[in-house]
Amino acid sequence: MEWSRYWRSADRPLEAMHARFERHVYHRHSHETYSFGVTEDGYQAFRCRGDAHTSAAGMVIAFNPDDPHDGHPADELGFTYRIVHIGPELVSDVLADITDRPVGPPLFDSPVVADPVLARNLRGLHAALLGGASALRRDELLTATVGSMVGRASTRPLRASPATGAVERARRRLEALDDVGADELAEAAGCSRFALYRGFRRVYGMAPSDYQRQLRLRAARRLLARGDAIGDVAAVTGFADQSHLTRWFVRCYGMTPAGFRGAHTD
Repeated sequence: MEWSRYWRSADRPLEAMHARFERHVYHRHSHETYSFGVTEDGYQAFRCRGDAHTSAAGMVIAFNPDDPHDGHPADELGFTYRIVHIGPELVSDVLADITDRPVGPPLFDSPVVADPVLARNLRGLHAALLGGASALRRDELLTATVGSMVGRASTRPLRASPATGAVERARRRLEALDDVGADELAEAAGCSRFALYRGFRRVYGMAPSDYQRQLRLRAARRLLARGDAIGDVAAVTGFADQSHLTRWFVRCYGMTPAGFRGAHTD
């Protein structure tokens, strides 16, 4: 039986999901956050950064912002997992608090980490978020989890995004969320269509059209979180209709827009 529970903070870029999937297949997507998960049972298979990975029970998953990935059960028994999404600005704030100085955002080279300490910390933070722990306790566990993830699993500071020049100009154009043709996008970027496609794939791991869908989904999440009607959200963010938004929301996030909108906030 498949199920999912979702929690999001009302005032910080912090969200958490607890789910079991036996048949659901995540479409290739990315998040604007760091995403740290722990597999509780079963085997979760996915592709990230061009390679295939499997997370077994007790293993930790670490995605950087904008890491494209998919996901599905590795066998017919399915898997259960917990995942926490933390905005990069919140990660930087926590690290600055830990070190008492500004710290560059971290980079996680390996999407799967076998570390029981990290798994335990993530489970504790996740349980506190979904279990209604006090704000002080949540902050304590967030600091401990981010500190241990960076200290034990990150490889180096996150390099400045190579999304400069043509690719960055194209990304800003896509943020309008309207329909834009390849010629118009290339003109905005100041390069050829082929060069833009190749550069976008190199920087973001997906074609401009796929990345635009991610931007639309992210915008939809923000509007749903404030309680906007699903049909209105679909229209504002560039989806054909509510059904179109729902299909892609489920494929990429494993839950419906209604389920996300109704998730508990603190």
